Amino acid sequence: MASDQKLLFQLSDIHFGLEDTSALDWVEAEIAARKPDAVMITGDLTMRARHREFAAARKWVSSLQLPVTLEVGNHDMPYFNPVERFFDPYRRFYGMRSLIEREIDLPGVAIISLKTTARAQWRLNWSKGWVTDDALAKTLAAVDALPAGTMALIAAHHPLVEVGTHGTALTRGGTKALAQLAKRKVAGVFTGHVHDAFDMVQETVNGPVRMIGAGTLSRRLRSTPASFNELTISGGAVKVEVRNMGSVATRDMLVDQVPEDASPPSEADD
Repeated sequence: MASDQKLLFQLSDIHFGLEDTSALDWVEAEIAARKPDAVMITGDLTMRARHREFAAARKWVSSLQLPVTLEVGNHDMPYFNPVERFFDPYRRFYGMRSLIEREIDLPGVAIISLKTTARAQWRLNWSKGWVTDDALAKTLAAVDALPAGTMALIAAHHPLVEVGTHGTALTRGGTKALAQLAKRKVAGVFTGHVHDAFDMVQETVNGPVRMIGAGTLSRRLRSTPASFNELTISGGAVKVEVRNMGSVATRDMLVDQVPEDASPPSEADD
């Protein structure tokens, strides 16, 4: 790889508790062989935020031995302990808390977090995303503080598109966030949640924003095999290759649009 190129891996929706162990072994081998500059994990590290799931996740993530940044997914918030969910929602990330929403700065490239997961929302479906004003302000401030010429990659869990009516929006505040990011000419917004990969351009009032989604490394498949995104950055461009053990071509792994119902077929904890 040329000296000015950067290699990043985007992993998502591993769902420890229902993880695909063969896929994780394969990814681990790929990381050891390819030696990416960093790994971004765009949420849903666990299935039900159980202690044993976080313990397994912590062991695996710590074994990677390279820069990692973690987004918190809706599945990573305590399901069965509402007191903990509201007052200490990240407590179970013990041993990994320093990785949560961590900014990774590489020569000419920065990975910056955008929080999309909320402790509670004024709607029944708390699995959907919400970009609060405070979360967006924090992200924009981090982007604005970057040295001139630095490429900004935004890591989040939920895709930022808003679909359907206001009441069923996939990610509340997503349209506003995309418009503000378009002003900054970010290279892309990298997300998970839907368990299928995508690479598309979303128009905003301030211009286009590229949105890149990674698939899942769990047994909770939607319409494509377990996969991760390999990102090659060179000459101001980001090339995405969707890697999977079935050797399916990238173009055949990508879905055309983000589904409003972003849930895989079953959430059974089997």
